[in-house]
Amino acid sequence: MFVARQTGPQPYKKICSSTIPTTPTNQPTPQFPSKTFHKKSTTSPLLHLPPPPPTTLPLNNNQTKMPSSTKTYESRSKTHPTAAGRKLLQIMAQKRTNLCLSMDHTDPEKILSLVHQLGPKICLLKTHIDIIAFPPTTTTTTSIKSFTTKLQALAQQHTFMIFEDRKFADIGSTVQHQYRGGVYEIASWADITNAHAIPGPGIIQGLKEVADGIEEPRGLLLLAEMSSRGNLGGGEYQEKTLAMARSREWRGFVMGFIAMKEVGGGGDGEEEEEEEDFIVMTPGVGLRVGGDGLGQQYRTPEEVVGRDGCDVVIVGRGIVGADDPVAVAEVYRERSWRAYEGRITKG
Repeated sequence: MFVARQTGPQPYKKICSSTIPTTPTNQPTPQFPSKTFHKKSTTSPLLHLPPPPPTTLPLNNNQTKMPSSTKTYESRSKTHPTAAGRKLLQIMAQKRTNLCLSMDHTDPEKILSLVHQLGPKICLLKTHIDIIAFPPTTTTTTSIKSFTTKLQALAQQHTFMIFEDRKFADIGSTVQHQYRGGVYEIASWADITNAHAIPGPGIIQGLKEVADGIEEPRGLLLLAEMSSRGNLGGGEYQEKTLAMARSREWRGFVMGFIAMKEVGGGGDGEEEEEEEDFIVMTPGVGLRVGGDGLGQQYRTPEEVVGRDGCDVVIVGRGIVGADDPVAVAEVYRERSWRAYEGRITKG
């Protein structure tokens, strides 16, 4: 059931034993339960994995300076223009993780089991609800509702957010039905979703109207580019997507981008330019540079976070397909966090 959101700042619901407020700028960042946090580690799991390259990498050919994302996640959590963004940045800072787990399994019980194991390592869980094979023992709607309820409980237990990778790409009125209704009711359980900008600003408006009717904060990522070889993102398309995201109409809803490098941070000529802050999430992250047979291209955490200024690394098969997913997830978490620390240290 959808409840109209009240006007004015509203506190977050409890996502664990501690409550996360909306974090006005004059209040300290709340603390989370210490049992799920990661202290600075001096050793990595003893796995047969490649050693990390240096955190400081040379600039790529398209850069003339280091990425501008030199603020800490903690400081950004107090000023980010979206409630969902502030909440995510708080979790990242408190848990010391910028790792998003991409859960592309089709077995719902296997998904829940892996999420329970890996929850302490991540700030965000990325799902594809429409690839899951729900059992025919009950009605599909009942099975889906049971699954998403359990997923939300795990998010509360381990303090992470849920990102449904729906990639909406239709006109505003259609995406409203897809987001709010159908068998999945995505808006009722997913903190974050994403959309292509190609339909124009109507797609953002349609999704935002649904999100405004949800009590919990909801955020939208726009796809500026993808990690697959030959994708049509980037360049002029990315510039137009960024211009669309900068509209003050969506300031409290569009929280960032799916992209391969930092997006935004200046150049639009508006008076609020210096305060612009978009969270960039990047797929195609591996412990080695490479690719698969279907066009996916992989870069290391040091390249993605340390060199290209991205905020959240999205990892799927590299973790869930490992013999020891928890140990490998820790390697990804540690290397991605160290790359972030190196970036902000250089300032």
